[in-house]
Amino acid sequence: MRIALAVDGDVPAEENDYIRALLAAGLRREEIVVLRPGDTIRGAFDGVVIGGGDDVDPGRYGREILEGANVEVDHGRDSVDFPVFEGAWESDVPILGICRGLQVINVARGGTLVQDLPLERPSEVAHQRPKRENESDHTVRVEPGTRLGQIAGAREIEVNSRHHQAIDHPAAGLVVSATAPDGVIEAIESPDGRWLVAVQWHPENLTNDEVSRNLFREFVAEARRRKASK
Repeated sequence: MRIALAVDGDVPAEENDYIRALLAAGLRREEIVVLRPGDTIRGAFDGVVIGGGDDVDPGRYGREILEGANVEVDHGRDSVDFPVFEGAWESDVPILGICRGLQVINVARGGTLVQDLPLERPSEVAHQRPKRENESDHTVRVEPGTRLGQIAGAREIEVNSRHHQAIDHPAAGLVVSATAPDGVIEAIESPDGRWLVAVQWHPENLTNDEVSRNLFREFVAEARRRKASK
């Protein structure tokens, strides 16, 4: 089995929180293919994880960078994330998006983004907090009847928060499965039976959280199930 993990260039390739979470969920290290900005994508994958990072080029959703927005585009990540997502979508393999990964998925399917939450949608909810292991920053409301709702087993969960962008208009064909108290979209998924879940928070940092562990476990289990059924 081959699972693609798309990460930033400054994320260690052999030991990072994404890899630790995937190993804890049952993968072997040799099953994880780390993709960095600008890498050539070789071969097919049985599952794809798109991790966090800098911002998607607004040109990909038909906009220019807003004046005063704190936008840092990563063209190298775009050159990897979008094609690896499209390949996974076309192959109908499980896809897990995390933070930037959620934004990539939404844009790839035709949605748009809020370029800078403090500028465009100021709120009392702190969405851009420092990285802290096993610390939550706010709650999110999980929609019942969704895949995320089944994974979470609760209507409300605690999450961490490390983002200044968010979904503006969700892509057609995707459903919102969680929202922050201020209405910011915190999770999307596919309702058509394919395994696609994307969250705005960082479950890989919440090693003590059962919902976060379940999210990775369900992703890995589905990848193995689909691999075995081929």
